[in-house]
Amino acid sequence: MTKLKNIWYNFKKYQFLMQQLITRDFKVKYKRSVLGVVWSLLYPILMMTVMAMVFSQMFRFNVEGVNYLVYLMTGIIMWQYFSEATNNAMTSVVSNFALISKVYIPKYIFPVAKCIFVGINFVLTLIPWFLLIIITQFGLGTYPASINWYYLLIPYIFFCFFLFTVGVGMLLSCVSVFLRDMFYIYGIILTIWNYFTPVFYSIEILPVSLQALFKFNPLYQFITAVRSIVLYGARPSITTLVLLALIGGGTLLVGAIVFKKKQDKFIYYI
Repeated sequence: MTKLKNIWYNFKKYQFLMQQLITRDFKVKYKRSVLGVVWSLLYPILMMTVMAMVFSQMFRFNVEGVNYLVYLMTGIIMWQYFSEATNNAMTSVVSNFALISKVYIPKYIFPVAKCIFVGINFVLTLIPWFLLIIITQFGLGTYPASINWYYLLIPYIFFCFFLFTVGVGMLLSCVSVFLRDMFYIYGIILTIWNYFTPVFYSIEILPVSLQALFKFNPLYQFITAVRSIVLYGARPSITTLVLLALIGGGTLLVGAIVFKKKQDKFIYYI
């Protein structure tokens, strides 16, 4: 209980710093950009359009019984958030060495701030995502997406997803201080992970033995939970909802423990 109070106290104490870090990231990202934050709305639409043309028209990917555009965009926006947030979190400690070496700051603030910053963009991408869901009710695609009361569970799923992402980000930010090769290795890992995540395809096209293996992928569990609500109008099982909390909370706990044990040595390696 005392440790939780200390963590909460640090968050309150350094809240202004975290706000400044997030604001700085926004300014850097959209510096000299004509459209600015609007790109957060346009990017998923353009990406979805390109991916839909490539996979539904050229490679003839489809998922029987559901709206493929919504299926595809749900996978894209969740994968993009995870990959961008973890990539940014991984470099957060090393890139802020000048600040860390001058004053005392809880170092976990840096990966957490990156995940929140990317999370704000993620929330903006939900606007065109939900608009697409509504448009399917008026004839876009063969099947309309479902609109139901289970949407109230989506914030819970996204919160567990955020905890998982922060946990992975803290692990990566810690490892990358001691092993700079991680910047390159993780790019390869993400590429492999992307193919093992059903963003543009359904695992039902795979052999049953492989389907069981793919279900061990945490991203599969998060993406499938959202798709079950949006595409099938079905509530994820209680077991699934508990599993998502365990994945998110467990990964965050592991990331926080490893980060805390190693953070005092950062100064010698940065």
